[in-house]
Amino acid sequence: MRIAILSDLHGNLVALNACLEDLAAQGGADEIVAAGDLCMDGPKPKGVLKRLAAVGARCIRGNTDRYIAEGDDDPEDVSMIRWQRQTIGDAWTRWLDDLPVRLSFGPDENALLVTHANPKTDDEHVWPDAGDDQLERWFGDESARAFAFGHLHLPYVRLWRGKLLACVASAGLPKDGDPRAHYAILTLRPGGWQHTSRRVPFDVERVARQLTRSGIPDVDRCLTVLRRHRYKAIGPVVP
Repeated sequence: MRIAILSDLHGNLVALNACLEDLAAQGGADEIVAAGDLCMDGPKPKGVLKRLAAVGARCIRGNTDRYIAEGDDDPEDVSMIRWQRQTIGDAWTRWLDDLPVRLSFGPDENALLVTHANPKTDDEHVWPDAGDDQLERWFGDESARAFAFGHLHLPYVRLWRGKLLACVASAGLPKDGDPRAHYAILTLRPGGWQHTSRRVPFDVERVARQLTRSGIPDVDRCLTVLRRHRYKAIGPVVP
């Protein structure tokens, strides 16, 4: 069993298509999973949703999908959320609201659990240096052997108490200093899950042009985040 996991697409259809082309070149997968944050901040949210549906992807609701589905009273976000809802339409907004928050693959004794941020919340980052107390709170009572998640746009893999923790990062809005999209392929083996990291270049300036033409609110911020491709906090340590 091979599971391809993409997360945090953020309305970037160009990057999604690049990842799907790369996946096909790698031999495809038995399941394609989109692990949340499918729309916000990008120029083609409806295009991303339609493309995921067309390839039969199984999708999870992320925190920004929840914001879009439920609405948001925060005045800093209300214009963006209103634009997202208008752009994708009522049917897709309801579809986001109905998405599950977790998906499991493989046998019970060797299961892979896919969530957006972690098994307990959709908005707490699991940083690569997270302490034992944090990991215990998020993963300690889960029986799965492997966990895949996004939300944090920075890919890594670590072992904790014999469990594989794989952050698949972002296929649409990388923020670790590498402008390429990232996704992961997890393959079921008798002793656990094998993780393969994939980096895929995409045309950043094409996405920038789409943003400029889209009418999306706060476009200057969206362009800055896209082109900077890193968290501000890690700027001093990322070339």
